[in-house]
Amino acid sequence: MVAAAQPTHRAEAVSVLSGLIRYCSARKIEPEAVNEAVLDAYMAYRARATALASNTAARRAIARCWNGCIDSIHGWPALRLFEPAPKPAEGPAWEELPERLRADIEAYLDGLTRIRRSANGKRIRPCKASTIRNRRARLLAAIGTAVRIGIPLQQLSSLSALLDPSVVEQIIEAYWKKDGEEPSIFTIELGTLFLSIARETKCVDICSLERLDDFRARLETYRPGGLTDKNLAIIRQVLSEGVWRSVVRLPELLIRRARDLKERAPVKAAVTAQLAVAIGILTVAPIRLGNLATIQIGENLIRPGGPDSPYWLVFPHYDVKNRVRLDRPLDEVLTNLISEYIHVFRPLLARGSNACWLFPGETGGYKTPTTLSDQVTKRIAKATGLRITVHQFRHAAGALILKHHPGNYELVCQLLGHKNIQTTINFYCGLESTYSSEIFGAIVREQMTFAAEETGSLIGAMDRPSKWPQRETTKSESD
Repeated sequence: MVAAAQPTHRAEAVSVLSGLIRYCSARKIEPEAVNEAVLDAYMAYRARATALASNTAARRAIARCWNGCIDSIHGWPALRLFEPAPKPAEGPAWEELPERLRADIEAYLDGLTRIRRSANGKRIRPCKASTIRNRRARLLAAIGTAVRIGIPLQQLSSLSALLDPSVVEQIIEAYWKKDGEEPSIFTIELGTLFLSIARETKCVDICSLERLDDFRARLETYRPGGLTDKNLAIIRQVLSEGVWRSVVRLPELLIRRARDLKERAPVKAAVTAQLAVAIGILTVAPIRLGNLATIQIGENLIRPGGPDSPYWLVFPHYDVKNRVRLDRPLDEVLTNLISEYIHVFRPLLARGSNACWLFPGETGGYKTPTTLSDQVTKRIAKATGLRITVHQFRHAAGALILKHHPGNYELVCQLLGHKNIQTTINFYCGLESTYSSEIFGAIVREQMTFAAEETGSLIGAMDRPSKWPQRETTKSESD
């Protein structure tokens, strides 16, 4: 299908259209038969069975990429797919904002690109470009909402004016009114964002900060607890008999496959061994994707007991999302797997680079988190049928611990590196209903077995001749 594409568009087509193509292939839908109905069905499947985005923007990206292939790839089906129009921006354009407000916002966003310190002195890493774009978009949306509800644009002359509690309260109420009875996650997080910006830029006084914190606290009471439906679906699969066992067994199967491929397909063998290590680490130490992708040998992956001792994974608090230091000892089996990968397979992937990344990429740095996550997810799905993301390994770990140690949230908290146990309880308390149902079912089955045995004994006793003397029946009784 992708016969003669330009390299850049080929890469985009593989990235954006791979899910649709696999969906069509599994259902024996020919390329020429892909139309709006097929795309509708795929998007419904994507929303129901995957963790991928299934909104209008995702559909637009797929349709746009498909249509782009028509013009750039020889032999691509000529039927064009409908591209939903982007939602028009609400509110004033960037150029229409007061000059001081624009300058304040730019200064705030620029500060996010550098290492900085929090109010209590903790080191904060630079934000990703996508995070900065999201912050800009949310600020512009808030300004648009303020103007829409009647606040004059001239009144929003600076960031301090925008974050004035009286203005913030009106903006939040407008969003909340649009949400319905309870605020949406967007609205809840907007309250947190306003407070965060005010603290970081110090553009409002202490009294205003306290009021902004009151808004945030009020909104947080509406934040839904527990896991999403998609994560619960994954956990149901993980808790099914044999499914997780097949995931745990996969690293050993992959390293065997890598050994078999080493002579005839060395790069493929090295990537296979790399995924064996990544999956092996996630099964015993479910760390976040950002930490997994950036593991450095000798810094995060160490052998504190010497060259023959087991590996440890260590991350200082400032390299962890919630600023909680991570120390994870790895067992002997995983240590041997990692050692084999490092000495036999990793040099080919490093391509002569002296960098110490455990998972080197093609450009001398580390493999991008998105690429590593996609490869892990696809390899597990292909081998086991379970489609689980790197982050969902953390949910699986929490569910498995609570299944074998009901109510032991402290153990889950320690394994996942949560800052406080309440975070753990908020996430996983809903799983207790599943386990309580299993326990109650076991009690019922035990009682049913006891009742069946008791009934059997009673029936047997009735069938046996009685040893008690029988009273003779009188003639009147017999009549």
